Amino acid sequence: MVNKRIDEPTGTETVGHEWDGIEELDTPMPRWWLWTFYLCILFSAGYVIAYPAWPMIDRATAGILGWTSRGDLAEDMSAADMARQSFREQLAAIDVVKLRDNPDLMQRAVAGGAAAFKVNCSQCHGSGAGGSQTLGYPNLNDDDWLWGGDLAAIHYSIDRGIRRPGGSEERQSVMPPFDGAFDNAQLDALTAHVLSLSGKAKSNPVGAQLYADNCLACHGASGEGDRAQGAPRLNDAIWLRGGTAADIKRQILNPKMGAMPAWGERLDPVTVKMLTGYVYSLGGGEETQPETSGDPEPEADGDDDGQS
Repeated sequence: MVNKRIDEPTGTETVGHEWDGIEELDTPMPRWWLWTFYLCILFSAGYVIAYPAWPMIDRATAGILGWTSRGDLAEDMSAADMARQSFREQLAAIDVVKLRDNPDLMQRAVAGGAAAFKVNCSQCHGSGAGGSQTLGYPNLNDDDWLWGGDLAAIHYSIDRGIRRPGGSEERQSVMPPFDGAFDNAQLDALTAHVLSLSGKAKSNPVGAQLYADNCLACHGASGEGDRAQGAPRLNDAIWLRGGTAADIKRQILNPKMGAMPAWGERLDPVTVKMLTGYVYSLGGGEETQPETSGDPEPEADGDDDGQS
């Protein structure tokens, strides 16, 4: 163009146009930038040849290396499946009472159990396993257990269920209703005595006698409960259906007894073991009880914590 000229201060040719006295210099691209641009072109050409690049109707060009992201994912999934299978085989082979002796296996079981808990158990026990006194769902985070809190006991309850129709006899214990058995004064006295077992009220002779005649056989003289028949403790501050006088009266007159399905009939044995490890890890798990000759198979929690 006729208007092109060399800019004297920089020695660079202008592009040939100006606006209000301002001209644009035709500065050449830096060499390093040009070489980078050329290398990118070469790399792109090589990539198109080596890897899938051009989309077609139902696939893309394969590339000479034969690599695909789907194939890469399939390999990773296969490796993960093999690792998972190895873990499940180890967990299937180990006795549940010895799970704590293998910290790595226990940790992985707890992780798997946490996922299974959210799918199968959180609907009743809550996502954090805190339960619900309003609905009578047990809190699994404390250290109060109806049937025992060691690994074997927890596994037994999860596997076989609690008070389900047709279930094992060991988990069918119920509290009889006492509606009509006491007048109002007697009911107040008995309620006060039950509250006194956990230090929440003063005991009285009438209530103590009524307790001895009607409750001691299951709940114990001091309210310590009886795990052999699933009778809850009454001498602590943990209550399944509430610990107020009104709650206790309601439970005496018309007791509500929770039920839990036998998860061993719905889930595979490895998943049941993982759930056992997770529930045990929540904070209330107990040491495995020593075996003694003549004792029945260890029994498990599942309905859980002390309740009125």
